[in-house]
Amino acid sequence: MSPPIVHHPAYCADLPANHRFPMDKFRAVAELIREEGLLDGKPFYRPRPAPFEWVALAHDPAYVDQVFNARVPDKIAREIGFPMREDIALRARCATGGTVLTGYLALEHGIACNTAGGSHHARRAHGAGFCVFNDVAVAIRVMQADGAIGRALVIDLDVHQGDGTADIFQGDPDVFTFSMHSEKNYPVRKIASHLDIGLSDGTGDAAYLARLQEVLPGLLESRAWDLVFFNAGVDPYEHDRLGRLALTRDGLRRRDRYVLETVRAAGLPLAGVLGGGYSTDIGELADRHLTLHRTARSVVTGTYPSREYA
Repeated sequence: MSPPIVHHPAYCADLPANHRFPMDKFRAVAELIREEGLLDGKPFYRPRPAPFEWVALAHDPAYVDQVFNARVPDKIAREIGFPMREDIALRARCATGGTVLTGYLALEHGIACNTAGGSHHARRAHGAGFCVFNDVAVAIRVMQADGAIGRALVIDLDVHQGDGTADIFQGDPDVFTFSMHSEKNYPVRKIASHLDIGLSDGTGDAAYLARLQEVLPGLLESRAWDLVFFNAGVDPYEHDRLGRLALTRDGLRRRDRYVLETVRAAGLPLAGVLGGGYSTDIGELADRHLTLHRTARSVVTGTYPSREYA
């Protein structure tokens, strides 16, 4: 049986045709999931938009109010990179609600995946870098407030450093943020995660996977985690528009398989979020993003061919 997959039509908002952010990928990802039968004939799990009270657990309430009421100052809107309209705000709320739902489904099923999420540049005070709300941070805070989890581990393998997540959880003993990323990529001014691994330009499959294998087992054993959030950004791909690393498509598959198998072998639930990926070819990009969902299905059903990663 396939793991639960969360999606909402509002994940895809309207942007100008020449905008750098490939918004149409969210619609394309959902369509491809249906076409490949990854839902096993069932519908997507549909989240509700995150309410103010949820989002304000991780973000400054004044900023949350600005987004909810489409009154974001121009300076912050420029840093985010989106026109801060009502539909953009709804999209951010739905994606955030989707990651909250994904977290709860992961507790129930072992693995669950969102078709959006991973907005890791949104800091406590405001958004940035195409990220309005930090959905993973909100999900952790909501689940902690509900008493569903105590300790959470964030594995962020997007090509960009997770500065917003690091900012929100600085000094928090119950949440550990791990980011492995391109050192010279955005953001220029990074905020220290609990563990950062900055990789050189052009790092390929073998070196990338070896570095990940060095650290992940120890992180999983370091504390009694209740839940793992995995940002499965596909922008470390060698041909990504905004990446500086050199992973192949096979490298991305091996990365995701290693993370999912290792986390599940440790007996921990995993909530996967989409993360970054950039291309003018939306079909190629959606296919690349489905690496997470295909791998989650293969791990749950045991249909993958081998356990070799190096």
